[in-house]
Amino acid sequence: MPRSDPKKPSKKAGAAEAPATAALTPAPAAPAATAPVHEPAVAAPASQPMHANGVNHERRRSGRVTYRPKATAMLTVHARTEDERLLASSARPAFLDSDPWRSLRILAEFVEGFDALAAVGKAVTIFGSARVHEDDPYYAKARELAGLLAKEGFAVITGGGPGIMEAANRGCHEAGGLSIGCNIELPHEQSVNAYVDLGVEFRYFFARKTMFVKYADGFAIFPGGFGTLDELFESVTLIQTGKIRHFPVVLIGTEYWAGLLDWLRNEAVARGAVSPHDMDLVQCTDDMEEACAMLTAAYTARSQEDARAARADKSGSARG
Repeated sequence: MPRSDPKKPSKKAGAAEAPATAALTPAPAAPAATAPVHEPAVAAPASQPMHANGVNHERRRSGRVTYRPKATAMLTVHARTEDERLLASSARPAFLDSDPWRSLRILAEFVEGFDALAAVGKAVTIFGSARVHEDDPYYAKARELAGLLAKEGFAVITGGGPGIMEAANRGCHEAGGLSIGCNIELPHEQSVNAYVDLGVEFRYFFARKTMFVKYADGFAIFPGGFGTLDELFESVTLIQTGKIRHFPVVLIGTEYWAGLLDWLRNEAVARGAVSPHDMDLVQCTDDMEEACAMLTAAYTARSQEDARAARADKSGSARG
């Protein structure tokens, strides 16, 4: 405990209490004219940049966290250059970038993704390039196919970004279906497109790709680059190895995919790296109604198969 100043005269206990109490008493409030009261910022959202169709993209969400670009810049710790690391004003605690902590973030992505998509029902995942513009013929085809699928009662899942993803989300949304976007956070900032009804943000590609596969009853692959090829071959690999059921994989654009398919037949199959019957795992078309029929017929066949299996189990249980 602090010692008394020996130079000060001793005081009675009652007298010593008064100054301390006075020091703890809040000062009287200033008149309203000199101290205006400010309402919380959430009372009325500030004017924010708007999308051309009136959709606001200024505030973003990552799982259960929403943020503005300003906050992202202030909180980032993955500096791109040594100078940026040197000049950073502060650093996050080291444990936030440790593998044990990262594993919890990964787990959280799976949990939130499963929670958000568990009740989606039948759905088709549509892959394709983010670099396709609205005047591209494949943009129109993706929009058309998604609309046809929505009318058949299917939700449409995409990567949530621009290009083919936007076209598919747009077609589904306009047809009254459930338009889903599983967006990935990239260094160049890929924002969720304006036609996503249900959006889920991911940091990790593998967690995001799990959602594409787990909740899909078929895959439509439009022309695209490395990301699209990655998604195509992962889907086919999971089917070929029996990790998932034989869902239809429909390539859109016979001219675009012809070279790849020819190479697989002439090189991979010819050298024994791929079995000839594995080539039957993918179909290719330019007709969106045909593509829709391929995707929906497989779901109907599986539903009938499941119903027969359920009746057989029920019959066996009754006899037992």
